[in-house]
Amino acid sequence: MRGAGEILLIACYELGHQPLAVAWPAAALEHAGYAPAVLDVSVDGFDGALARRARLVAISVPMHTALRLGVKVAARVREVNPDCHVAFYGLYATLNAEYLLAHGADSVISGEVETPLLELARRLEAGAAVDRAPGPHLARTTLPVPSRAALPALKRYAHLERDGALTLAGYVEASRGCKHHCRHCPIPPVYGGRFFVIAPEVVLADVRQLVAAGATHITFGDPDFLNGPRHALRVARDLHAEFPHVTFDVTAKVEHLLARRGDVAELAALGCIFIVSAVESLSDTVLAHLDKGHTAADVREALDVVRDAGVALRPTWVAFTPWTTLDDYRAMVSFVDEEGLVDHVDPVQFSVRLLVPPGSLLLGTEALRPHLGPLVADAFHYRWTHPDPRMDQLHADVSALVAAAAEQKEDAAVTFGRIQDLAFDTPRRRPTPRRSAPRLTEAVFC
Repeated sequence: MRGAGEILLIACYELGHQPLAVAWPAAALEHAGYAPAVLDVSVDGFDGALARRARLVAISVPMHTALRLGVKVAARVREVNPDCHVAFYGLYATLNAEYLLAHGADSVISGEVETPLLELARRLEAGAAVDRAPGPHLARTTLPVPSRAALPALKRYAHLERDGALTLAGYVEASRGCKHHCRHCPIPPVYGGRFFVIAPEVVLADVRQLVAAGATHITFGDPDFLNGPRHALRVARDLHAEFPHVTFDVTAKVEHLLARRGDVAELAALGCIFIVSAVESLSDTVLAHLDKGHTAADVREALDVVRDAGVALRPTWVAFTPWTTLDDYRAMVSFVDEEGLVDHVDPVQFSVRLLVPPGSLLLGTEALRPHLGPLVADAFHYRWTHPDPRMDQLHADVSALVAAAAEQKEDAAVTFGRIQDLAFDTPRRRPTPRRSAPRLTEAVFC
């Protein structure tokens, strides 16, 4: 098990950034004397030679897209190496444990995965029995600096696009988990309201190696950077002190942007150029069902707070839910247009449909029950139907439009204008040309 490549860690997709969910377990295994190989199939494709050599193949599934790709990867692993141990790890592993264990997986791991992955390697090495589905591991872990040397180069991942120029971007995390319980999010069913901070010196060391690799921008991928504001500000200050030329972006809840206005201004002074916030909807009804912790009025106020700090707000949306009316959808589109946010929202956001995976907190709510259909086990979600057939049709039409536009690399403003036409069922005025907001070249969605 300790020979080179006898453990293989596979990333399937991490929103276009270098896979930290592989780099951290790789470091933990290396510190324990193992020599794992790493593979990112999103950029390098499947490598049968690596899979044949491995005794343990661990597939990272931190999001729904990665899981759907991961089951296909596991099938290919089985074809070339039927005797190896196949493990899935990450947020979506435990949520879908029943299906995965019945379709080729030998074990599933979630939560703070480094310790249980290391324990799995040791038990396999010793020929001991393995707990196939131990449940989320939520004990605090002392993490090493991520091991990135064997990963594909940063130039092969998403770049920062700013003022018409592209520069290399790195991805780090200063915390994991989340203290909130948004019902549509996959994190609460796994972490149960807990979050864990990463030692600032480890975060900075990771930034240091990314900057050495050419990064001039850093994405903090924490589910919410301001869950631990004192910790977050310390990390941001340390980054700016050592690398004053490096910019960064963070993700933060609307309620945190309002409660920590001074922190938003300081983050801007330290180099933050945009903030992603899961606005989700401008319907107070929808926001209440999702338990988002903010209102439509809060969204507008948070936009002012971020703008006043000189930072771009990049809202994300769950554009289609069972409770979103046609008027709600039109209000969202009009808000984006009127507030000059067309270049702040990736067109795919206007097609995002509520995903209800196994274990979702929404499954226990009365609000969802009238709309809920069966579990689509091999697609890892429950089907639901909108009470207004026009909304399901609009979703299909917008999804097809956005997919075709992405294929043609259509300008986002042109795509947005065509989405307006669909939403209002009549030609609308087109958004006026404006300066593009800073963004990563990979669209953001859950």
